[in-house]
Amino acid sequence: MTSRRKILVVEDEKNIIQIVTYNLEKEGYQTVLAKDGEAALEKLKQETPDLVILDLMLPKVDGLEVCRQIRANPKTAYLPVIMLTAKTQETDRVVGLEVGADDYVSKPFSPRELVARVKAILRRTQRKEMPAIWKCGSVEVDWEKRLVKLKQKAISLTPKEFDLLKILVESDGRVLSRTRLLELVWGYDQAVEIQSRTVDLHISQLRQKLGSEGKRVLTVTGAGYRFRMPDED
Repeated sequence: MTSRRKILVVEDEKNIIQIVTYNLEKEGYQTVLAKDGEAALEKLKQETPDLVILDLMLPKVDGLEVCRQIRANPKTAYLPVIMLTAKTQETDRVVGLEVGADDYVSKPFSPRELVARVKAILRRTQRKEMPAIWKCGSVEVDWEKRLVKLKQKAISLTPKEFDLLKILVESDGRVLSRTRLLELVWGYDQAVEIQSRTVDLHISQLRQKLGSEGKRVLTVTGAGYRFRMPDED
């Protein structure tokens, strides 16, 4: 039985609400409900859920905007989000990932699959205390001293390359869009083509400097970048 972790379900269809809450509670999760985007944002001020299941098509405030606001708020920026929608077009999936969703489940869906994805994402995105000295394969990082070693030899990262590595590692496998990386690493509040190319260039340079471990910096087509963590090996 899963521990009583809290899931915020944001959905306006009664039958979907019943299916999702029944199956989550059967697995031991506590559920909190919001029937529109505005109510979801209010709930997030009152509750501290471990994960959000978020419908894309919602009254008042749509799911994409709710997700954007979740990611923009430092208190909820790392909150895992599963986008739930009837839309199946690739562009909708990509937009959902670009604004920060961790996964995307299309209706109609298998309740067992949804629960399995909830479990997997909670395992993967559970924030861990970052050790002072972090090791991953042949890479070793001293976060305080900003010192990076590859095969026990120091390598030289620029300040932005180091910050980029730190943000990707702290995200614990979650996809970060170019826009989000620009906000977190460069402090830009909007993406333009030139700035997006800056992210791509720094990612390329970081990969090269990390040698054989550079393959851990993964490109998620149309969505952004993520770091393949040691527990995924």
